[in-house]
Amino acid sequence: MEWLNYHHLLYFWKVARSGSIANASKELLLAPPTISAQVSHLEDTLGEKLFVRSGRRLVLTEAGRVAFRYAEEIFGLGREMMDTLQDRPTGRPLRVQIGVADVLPKVIAYRLIAPALRVADQVRVVCREDRPDKLLAELAVNELDVVLADAPMGAAVKVHAFNHLLGECGIGFYRKSKVGAARRRGFPRSLDRVPLLLPTDHTAVRRKLDEWFEAERIRPVVVGEFDDFSLLLTFAEAGHGVSAVPMVLDGVMRRRYGLERIGQVNEVRAQFYAISVERKIRNPAVVTICDTARQRVFGKEGS
Repeated sequence: MEWLNYHHLLYFWKVARSGSIANASKELLLAPPTISAQVSHLEDTLGEKLFVRSGRRLVLTEAGRVAFRYAEEIFGLGREMMDTLQDRPTGRPLRVQIGVADVLPKVIAYRLIAPALRVADQVRVVCREDRPDKLLAELAVNELDVVLADAPMGAAVKVHAFNHLLGECGIGFYRKSKVGAARRRGFPRSLDRVPLLLPTDHTAVRRKLDEWFEAERIRPVVVGEFDDFSLLLTFAEAGHGVSAVPMVLDGVMRRRYGLERIGQVNEVRAQFYAISVERKIRNPAVVTICDTARQRVFGKEGS
């Protein structure tokens, strides 16, 4: 396979835009025979004539018009790349591709991602939800800019990436019905034999909760386990049991779902990470996600 010589393409593009070899030679500061030879080399490579002469001007053939459209896009993207890397505005929306681990509560994912939409006048956020291992594989081949997860990437994962802690918080326990002061004072022993709604055991916070229950000798009755956090909250709102929820959502639980907090456990920490292939994140939208999470989302644990 013969590779395209981009110098040849550049000279062709300049001639096509300026209308003559003489004009292109002035712009490129090259002798006309040099440019003519380069364009001829490109025609030989493509096996097509790109120009026909019309008086003193060169006119594009049908193949030349096709090649010119591609050249316009190629060199336009090159200019855009330079603008992006040098922090100059471009005409296209800032695009950020975010992987959201399927175990991450969507209401938290929203609070993390939403600030990215305010980075510039035009921002396009592309979110992909999947298992963390699949998202990390996409991250490794630059199909994603960042992965948001409830746990850091483990040492066993063969992906060269970096964990950026966005924040952490304790766990609150909430129920629909009103509870008396005695129930709250008796926390956490009051959780013993109480129906609980919990995330499934492949989440980081569930594993920590199970260890805490064991250490405190609390024997809850687990009546529901959920992959989908929104479904867990629906069951909690309907009064089917006590739900264990990261304290960053305390306001959401009380105001949106009308649930009352029985108590909170600060020894069990829910953590949230941004995982990127960069040690120092440069994408401005991802930088905003990280900064806002640390300064506002987790600053007061969801107040």
